[in-house]
Amino acid sequence: MTTDAGPGGTGTGRRITFGDQVFEWDEATAARTGRPALVTQVGRSFQQQHPEVPVLLDHGRHLVVALPDPELPHIVLPEAAAEAGTTPADVDWRVDPLPADGAVVVSRPTTAARALDPLTSELLGLLSQDSFVATLTFLSGLPTRHSLSAGFRQAADHVSAVLADGGFAVSRPSITVGSGSSSNVVADLPGTGEGGRGVVLMTAHLDSINIAGGPSAPAPGADDNGSGSAGVLEMARVLRGRPWRHDLRVILFGGEEQGLHGSRQYVAALPAVERARIRAVLNLDMVGRLNTAAPTVLLEGAPRSAAMINDLATAAATATTLVVETSLNPFASDHVPFLDAGIPAVLTIEGADSANQDTHSDRDVLATVTPALAMQILRMNVAALVGWLEPGATVPRPAGSVVSWGPGRIDVFGVG
Repeated sequence: MTTDAGPGGTGTGRRITFGDQVFEWDEATAARTGRPALVTQVGRSFQQQHPEVPVLLDHGRHLVVALPDPELPHIVLPEAAAEAGTTPADVDWRVDPLPADGAVVVSRPTTAARALDPLTSELLGLLSQDSFVATLTFLSGLPTRHSLSAGFRQAADHVSAVLADGGFAVSRPSITVGSGSSSNVVADLPGTGEGGRGVVLMTAHLDSINIAGGPSAPAPGADDNGSGSAGVLEMARVLRGRPWRHDLRVILFGGEEQGLHGSRQYVAALPAVERARIRAVLNLDMVGRLNTAAPTVLLEGAPRSAAMINDLATAAATATTLVVETSLNPFASDHVPFLDAGIPAVLTIEGADSANQDTHSDRDVLATVTPALAMQILRMNVAALVGWLEPGATVPRPAGSVVSWGPGRIDVFGVG
């Protein structure tokens, strides 16, 4: 689809691609409609806060809007809002200048499928929609998973127990969220490599929020982000039963909805040697809502994670029926702190996520989730993870829960 800001162009305009849409404009058009700008938003946060601003192109997470020149004085840009200490709802969007002519903000790559190797095929067969739904049912059944609530602590207890029972060494590092305290859940499964062993991270945020109702209001967070958390646990269940050359680390973050506190503090605390060991960070945020006729996933990263995006797109073509879109314009989820630190990371998120207007409310319930979409995204992820983790030599594994004094540091365990 081609969207033009209006007739009467001068021939000196720009052409910007957003998946299956193209936006074209020139200075003469801008003089009539206002200066085009690129908005990246969570849900429809910008449109809800600024309905008076004309939208020239709507590609869900990404918009082209017409800002008067100079821009509207009452539009407070996210950086200024953050400095002023305003609420998360006020910083759920970002305004940038329109990219250069020929830029691709969102791509729809054409990727050839590959033959499935036996190990990947076996692991894909182990993925269970029933298991995924059982975890999602528990998480979304809590009154709220607000980062400072008893419900969040109950969710963290549950996922910690599941991961420990699966043989992971689990820790619960504290984080600060405003004036309060919450935690991350970090679970490690050591690889079998003898030297130069890296680590692959699977992450999601465990917390939920009800912006209109406040911290104590119902916030089931089924899609945002019960779906991502349940997806990470399901992949961990499947991957734990095989030896891998590299370490596998699962992280469920707290404080995401208040400003990425869990992931920012986790990355800031990483020693340089640990940062250097990270081969890939795969972040799941909202993978369960079918917003398009065809099942669609957005892979969002940065140039440093282009190889990861290519691997995921190939995995999607090989193991799923997903329509894949990609973006190198990262925003507002737990992959961003890793990218800011120079670590390759990719967000996997449902396509057209802005069409889901139930997030951050009491309407984000289990009944609105399409588990079949989530399972397609999990299939893509697992197929890519096999390559990042690399099959390793078989070593004895714990028969039950692991007791350790630190991530990946198991003292003694029994086999049998």
